[in-house]
Amino acid sequence: MEPAGGCSDGGCSDGGFLYYAYGSNLLRERLLLSNPSAVLCALARLQNFKLEFGHHQGRTSSVWHGGTATIVQSPGDEVWGIVWKMNASNLRSLDKQEGVEDGIYVPIEVNVHTQAGKVLTCRSYQMKDYVCGPPSPQYKKVICMGAKQNGLPTNYRNKLEAIETNNYAGAVPIMEEIEAAINAKINSA
Repeated sequence: MEPAGGCSDGGCSDGGFLYYAYGSNLLRERLLLSNPSAVLCALARLQNFKLEFGHHQGRTSSVWHGGTATIVQSPGDEVWGIVWKMNASNLRSLDKQEGVEDGIYVPIEVNVHTQAGKVLTCRSYQMKDYVCGPPSPQYKKVICMGAKQNGLPTNYRNKLEAIETNNYAGAVPIMEEIEAAINAKINSA
């Protein structure tokens, strides 16, 4: 699944960059809220890593009201995600969304394997100083919606669906923004 205008050359000769998303940015509407240049490049897996959820320095995310996703080295495991091609002009907004300025996540470089057998070097993010903790149902829903939207493997989607949540039932304004973006797209179609 490598769409026209995607990353057929395996890189970004036009000054853009490749971003590997494995959490809420699997969902196109979530990523596009702050990063309008994102274009789907490929489905890919990150080998020898696993997906975990946690609270930076033990503090619950004020955006998602629960643990947020991170990747941790783990021999033999794999994390599925999406490679997005983005304009360099969106690098700051992506870093801001990921909490880089606040020291929550740090940008890292990962090599991921596409279904076509290519290896792409991408920017991704890893949480620093975290304590494991379950995500809110709303955060899990966005990840699962993104996994389905982009056709991640069924067995991996089943693993995501099985993640325990913290049962948070309060308001999550970012979820309302995402749902509004999805509804606007449906209504304009």
